[in-house]
Amino acid sequence: MKASAERIEGCQVVLNVEAEPEEMEQSLESAYRRLVNRVEVPGFRKGKAPRAILERHIGRDALVGKALDKLVPDLYEKALDEQDINAIGQPEMEMVQSDPAIFKATVPVQPVVELGDYTSVSVTAEEVNVTDEGVNEAIDNLRRNQASWEPVERGARYGDSVTMDVEGTIDGETVLDNKGQAFTLSEGSTSPLPGFVDQIVGVQSGEEKEFTLTVPEDFSTEKFQGKECAFKVSISEIKEEKLPEVNDEFAKSLEQNVETVEQLREMVADRLKNSRDQEAKQKVEAQAIEQAVNMSKVEFPSVLVDQEIESTIQNQLSRLGGMQLENFLRIKGSTEEELREESRPNAEKRVGNSLLLNKVAEAENVEVSDEDIDAELRRRMQEFGDNQNLQQLMNSEESRERIRNELRLRKTIDRLVELATTEGSAESESGEQQAQEGSEEEAETQE
Repeated sequence: MKASAERIEGCQVVLNVEAEPEEMEQSLESAYRRLVNRVEVPGFRKGKAPRAILERHIGRDALVGKALDKLVPDLYEKALDEQDINAIGQPEMEMVQSDPAIFKATVPVQPVVELGDYTSVSVTAEEVNVTDEGVNEAIDNLRRNQASWEPVERGARYGDSVTMDVEGTIDGETVLDNKGQAFTLSEGSTSPLPGFVDQIVGVQSGEEKEFTLTVPEDFSTEKFQGKECAFKVSISEIKEEKLPEVNDEFAKSLEQNVETVEQLREMVADRLKNSRDQEAKQKVEAQAIEQAVNMSKVEFPSVLVDQEIESTIQNQLSRLGGMQLENFLRIKGSTEEELREESRPNAEKRVGNSLLLNKVAEAENVEVSDEDIDAELRRRMQEFGDNQNLQQLMNSEESRERIRNELRLRKTIDRLVELATTEGSAESESGEQQAQEGSEEEAETQE
């Protein structure tokens, strides 16, 4: 075998492999011995036909193809060892020549991460404030959750719930046919098409209305883009939202430990503060990681992104109760290829961030002890209650290792944020102190 290797961008290596004549011959002979016992050759018992007769019977190409089925994988593995290549995924194979075998394999290899000066990362956390307006808005949302809907005899308004039959046709083809659909008239809504809600506002219960809307150019179904959709709508009922009054009774109905409106406002303010603190923290983490990535060299093969995309899609389907991909695509109105390409930018970012953080963890000697894992397990078990089967599952070696990785990632992010939010201010204070000392020395000299 002759083999050469060339590293190319994207953490890939191109292997060029050529079989020696004797290797090709041995592979052809081995293929003949495998086939002769399975192929019926006229005039010969199974296993007795000479190789030349068998080859004439099935054709040279068929014998060569059978030989390559085993020879190419064997030579590929041998070339990896010879060239000291650590493949992390399946190669892209290209047959240059079949007899004798010459092929090219593009192999994904380990990512490359060269850390920049991540200790110089600097971000500033936003100050979190909770205003009376924010509390009022949150309480209004709670009121909407407790709201009732009452029929009204008037024209439909924004915010109403309207029950109606809707038929939509494009070029004579029915694209929408819903009977007795309850539809909330949200101002600015683009469903089913932009402007649909505006056409319904003002229509009375028992009335019908026909109108035409233009399908947007970015509509999910390409063949309908830019065309006219004719709607026929029949309104059967209009309901108005009735919000509960904000009083002590309302406050008591929401929380066991809340007795008054004032206590409700305090609880809502605390929850808003915690939520916004968490959002601010996540924003600081994202900025710190992004800065560290931008000042570092992070290169990885596309196979890692493909794996991340697949994991993301499977997680989406799992959260939807194990929905089949075909059904998910039909609801979303896209193809599998479109879904994967849509997921690619975020997947690339997650892979790059993960590789960067692993390298930071190594540089900072971030470790997770068995005690850390035990404490996290106790926390999770308390959260899920006394479930013996779940406890056994969570305490398995696989679960412990997964928790170790999660905690290591969390500690690494915390360390990066600590550097990003304290080192800069420490340097600033040090600089101010040096400047002050310099001014004092200069004054003493002048005196």
